[in-house]
Amino acid sequence: MKLRTLLLLFPMLPLIMSAADAPRERLSFDADWRFTKGDPLVVGEALVYERIKDWVLPTGDELLNWEAPRAPRPAGNPGGNVSYARTDFDDSTWRKLNLPHDWGIEGPFQQELSGDTGKLPWFGVGWYRKKFALPVTDAGRQLGLELDGAMAYAMVWCNGQFVGGWPYGYSSWRVDLTPYVKPGADNVVAIRLDNPRESSRWYPGGGIYRNVWLVKTAPVHVAPWGVFVTTPVVARESALVDVGVTAENLSAVRADVQVGVRLFAADANGHPAGEPVATSAPQPLRLEPGRRANISHTVAVAMPRLWSLQERNRYVAETTVSQGDAVLDRTETPFGIRTIAATTSAGFLLNGERVPLNGVCDHHDLGALGTAINVRALERQLEILQAMGCNAIRTSHNPPAPELLELCDRMGFLVMDEAFDCWAAGKKQDDYSRIFADWHEKDLRALVRRDRNHPCVIQWSIGNEIREQWQVDGWKLAAHLAAIVREEDRTRPIVGAFNNIQSGYNGFQTAVDIVGYNYKPGEYARLRQIHPQLVVEGSETSSCISSRGEYFFPVSNDKAGGRADFQMSSYDLYTPTWALPPEAEWRGLDESPFALGEFVWTGFDYLGEPTPYNADATNLLNYSDPVERERAAQELARLGRIRVPSRSSYFGIIDLAGFPKDRYYLYQSRWRPDLPMAHLLPHWNWPERVGQVTPVHVYTSGDEAELFLNGQSLGRKKKGPFEYRLRWDDVKYAPGELHVVAYKQGRQWAEDVVKTTGPSVRLTLKADRAGLRADGQDLSFITVTVADQAGLPVPRSKNLVQFEIAGPGEIVATDNGDATSFESFQAKERHAFNGLALVVIRTKAGEPGAITLRAQSDGLTSAELILTSK
Repeated sequence: MKLRTLLLLFPMLPLIMSAADAPRERLSFDADWRFTKGDPLVVGEALVYERIKDWVLPTGDELLNWEAPRAPRPAGNPGGNVSYARTDFDDSTWRKLNLPHDWGIEGPFQQELSGDTGKLPWFGVGWYRKKFALPVTDAGRQLGLELDGAMAYAMVWCNGQFVGGWPYGYSSWRVDLTPYVKPGADNVVAIRLDNPRESSRWYPGGGIYRNVWLVKTAPVHVAPWGVFVTTPVVARESALVDVGVTAENLSAVRADVQVGVRLFAADANGHPAGEPVATSAPQPLRLEPGRRANISHTVAVAMPRLWSLQERNRYVAETTVSQGDAVLDRTETPFGIRTIAATTSAGFLLNGERVPLNGVCDHHDLGALGTAINVRALERQLEILQAMGCNAIRTSHNPPAPELLELCDRMGFLVMDEAFDCWAAGKKQDDYSRIFADWHEKDLRALVRRDRNHPCVIQWSIGNEIREQWQVDGWKLAAHLAAIVREEDRTRPIVGAFNNIQSGYNGFQTAVDIVGYNYKPGEYARLRQIHPQLVVEGSETSSCISSRGEYFFPVSNDKAGGRADFQMSSYDLYTPTWALPPEAEWRGLDESPFALGEFVWTGFDYLGEPTPYNADATNLLNYSDPVERERAAQELARLGRIRVPSRSSYFGIIDLAGFPKDRYYLYQSRWRPDLPMAHLLPHWNWPERVGQVTPVHVYTSGDEAELFLNGQSLGRKKKGPFEYRLRWDDVKYAPGELHVVAYKQGRQWAEDVVKTTGPSVRLTLKADRAGLRADGQDLSFITVTVADQAGLPVPRSKNLVQFEIAGPGEIVATDNGDATSFESFQAKERHAFNGLALVVIRTKAGEPGAITLRAQSDGLTSAELILTSK
């Protein structure tokens, strides 16, 4: 049977068709949806999850390795009488859009909403509907609807009939549309989402925010996530590759089939390249009707090309299910050949070589773009992190988008793949604890089965700072979850991210393979002394807080200091009470070199959790502007509180717009010791501080440095034991030029210069990429700088900048990294924040040509930039 070749939106994900004649289609289902907020008035509480969960629960039962201990799905059609689910409903007045979609990011920001979830309206009910035609040739085929993620409590109807659903908004899942679709006719899918207001500790987004796929197969086929590739023996001359295959028979008759496997080297996009490097002859497999069966092939690959952080070599396992001369199914599964080991004494080993984990934790939002997945936006984040020296990502605190792991495979990152932020004991009223008992096994197995072929994944995390740590028998639940993971994958260690020191001693340490400590660098050595057999890492570290380009005086070493104007000083000395500056973690790691490394909280600022400004204040805060202080005092007297505007975090090494903070260079100095670099702070525009002490700090990969102010040496300093920055704390400000010369082992190594700028005169524009794909998804991130006559960024400028665009592109977001800004992310204007703003441009599908962006601001020379979309 000949089928057309498909152009996928993201070119390589597991289990997609492998050739033009393969009897499997995986079609993007993202285009041409209709959307509205809220339920019809007559619904009331009829579709509340608890009322219809008996119909929802059977979804995904095939993931369980035992029969579900409950009755089959009840008879009836819940929601079938709701107008939005009916086939004949007229949705022409609904908004038309393409997925992925996050309705919360569209705002508006609302002061009365919680800063913990971004002061955005992500909660509530939303409906999506899509009409689609199926050819008559689809009769007799299996049709599955696959959702990479939908936030949250999703329920699906097809042609007015309830199909199934999934409550956890971070899981990838599927429903079988086969009994409900009409080949040769028009069909309608309706999806309802419901986000409880008290269900998240950070901004989760709302909507079908990841990709959706329509998968068509023969009744006999490879099961979803049904190929598992392991490499039990890896040597320089040869590697043994085991390909485990789960096949499925959804027909009414027994099927005797053959399952064959071929291995190919993968090209840069994860597709087979050249001739097979290994082949396993087809093996017979009998499939009873309605059942699954497993089979495995073990083949040798000569002179394997290993996957590593520097050489991201991959292979593709092509699995074919045939019956006689007929090919029933064919899939491709990318994988990598590599070895990993989490050791007690030598740290983490990749292919036998030690690799310190220089990792970051990140939430899943993409800043001004919200949570709607975009490959280029993710890629840009990883590029910025990689330039800093980051080599590892923790998917805090939930299953990631599949595209993130694909990018990590391609770019060379290691991943801690995390499942949950809580278990049965919740942290919020309607968080995951509400569904833990019914769904934890399916969600955990879905995560592992989906992600276990990615070479980048090196650890499975079963939970973050879970409350059961303080329960006497809490470790038993940890052991239960770890056992589920081990049933699915025994090739990777299991970690828990523990914020209770006793979790290294109270039984939890027996359930996991790695003890992950959050903010406990002083405990590594003690744990080693008492339990020398345990592996330990910093699963969440530092939580330093800062605002890009903000500096407050006097500079204090008190970590509770550095606060003013709802911002945080960028001297990188300040943290919440439970956290530590970066150097404290580094000392713990250097004193305990057996530890695997760290995952810093966080790589990027994210929406929500604006610690320390999480809630309205009942005392007068610090203000650098006397006028603002008086305004706040009046508000406090009138309302009894000060309304805090903060809506995004200060934790990031990089701000929400993707601009590095000073801390970026502190981490770069440690994580890239062979890169000649030096970084000065603060900026040198302080006309009100002439003659006043203005400390100067230097971040460098060198071991000593000499500082000059206007050509006069202020002394040469050398790093002492456990010193990771150089400080000149008694510098008195004078306008002009700061210049630092760094040395390493006595030789000049790097230098940096910071100058007092002139007044703001003009704008400049710089694109991260000028050549784009005309696919309707590619993005260009353009940095807007307020500059002086010499082109130097003016660090304290906050000019309002307006944008105009011409050509086949559109402005989809603007930002500036200011955690207190209520300007709409979709606005075509944006105030600069300390000299910088960001514009994000998206191409239009099928419309190549020149895209012109113009930026203007009152009193400044405008700027123009031309991009090319092909």
